[in-house]
Amino acid sequence: MLTLLGQSVRYCDGITRRSALKIGAFSFGATTFTLADLHRAEAAAQAANPDYSASRHKAVINIFLGGGPPHQDLFDLKPDAPKEIRGEFQPIKTNVPGMEISEVFPRLAKIMDKCAIIRTMVGAKGGHDAFQCMTGWDNQSLAVLGGRPSLGSVVSRVYGPVDPSVPPFVGLAAPTQHAPWSDAGQAGFLGSSYAAFKPSGPDLANMRLNTINQTQLGNRKQLLAGFDDLRRELDANGSLTAMDAHSQRAMDVLLSSKLIDALDLSKEDPRIRGQYGDGKPYQFQYDGAPTVNDQLLMARRLVQAGARCVSLSYGRWDAHSKNFDMVRDHGGKLDQCLSALILDLERLDLLNDVSVVVWGEFGRTPKINTNAGRDHWPQVSCALLAGGGMRTGQVIGNTNRLGEFAKDRPVPFADVFATLYHNLGLNPETTTVMDPTGRPQHLTEGTALPELM
Repeated sequence: MLTLLGQSVRYCDGITRRSALKIGAFSFGATTFTLADLHRAEAAAQAANPDYSASRHKAVINIFLGGGPPHQDLFDLKPDAPKEIRGEFQPIKTNVPGMEISEVFPRLAKIMDKCAIIRTMVGAKGGHDAFQCMTGWDNQSLAVLGGRPSLGSVVSRVYGPVDPSVPPFVGLAAPTQHAPWSDAGQAGFLGSSYAAFKPSGPDLANMRLNTINQTQLGNRKQLLAGFDDLRRELDANGSLTAMDAHSQRAMDVLLSSKLIDALDLSKEDPRIRGQYGDGKPYQFQYDGAPTVNDQLLMARRLVQAGARCVSLSYGRWDAHSKNFDMVRDHGGKLDQCLSALILDLERLDLLNDVSVVVWGEFGRTPKINTNAGRDHWPQVSCALLAGGGMRTGQVIGNTNRLGEFAKDRPVPFADVFATLYHNLGLNPETTTVMDPTGRPQHLTEGTALPELM
């Protein structure tokens, strides 16, 4: 759509504009705002951070395994535990001496020198949501101010975009019946200007110039510029000039194919796309996310195009019954696309610049229930990290013989986020963002993991 509003409009920055050019609209969270609004927010982020540099492009791909993956069937097998604990899977050797993982990950086993496993994730609150995996905070923290922002929202606020036509924070999570499992990461107290761009539904549809070609759009742009020339003489404070600059950048986004190309997997080498697979047929999905292997490839294409954070939700891991059937299905598919992603990033010389984290909201009960399932177990869980210049090829932490709790080196979610922020070039101990009351808030309470530095 292309509309010209002729009345005063007050934007979220408190400045009254005489008019606004709307050329398409992004739908961020629950609030719709124009591309020009996005660029105003970006300009504010750059002004607030003098060290901002688009050339320093680091990124995070956050893969959320919604439902709570069973740690003792993936990366923390207990072959010497009683049968009702150890389950059906056997550990296999990896290319790192002494490191073993589940038999459902034969491809990952060959590249574990590029990965780090944390077997002692602690501090889960037990909720079926992605909040801690997106923010590193309890969902009650600063709830009265809107809640803590996700990592993607923070980097959008602090750094802004690398490329004006590519949103810095993209959420690929497919809609789920249990909505918290498709949370791409909330903007919290930073506001909807810094929420994830979701390339599905209206977000992508509004980017396509379906009813107007570029020539027509250029003609209308000239017409609007003529009206603005007349009004500018009456604009003593220069607000129209500032508005035109942001609207010009909004126009650039719409006329650029960079984001659309990144999302169009038909432009990818078929051989590379085949390495990722498609994750079909979708099994055990129920009210959760499908196993869309394509989204990991799309995440790589997006960070390559300039995105700073891409989050996605992969599979539905809440197996109170048929746990082992689910792990065979989900695990094998994840093995294919995750190993392909890591090798693809290395092939493109991006692995040191892109941090990959894979985890869920909590672990599963050591004891198998009567339905061949595992129930909720917030006491301990696991995570896999790769890239980001981290020291990989290692395991951090150990659980006890039955996989019930962290025997040594417990790692809270906040420490992983401190590590990710460090990899992005942000000092988690000194970097802050302002909350709505004007108070600076630290990005995390954690400390970057020295084992990975």
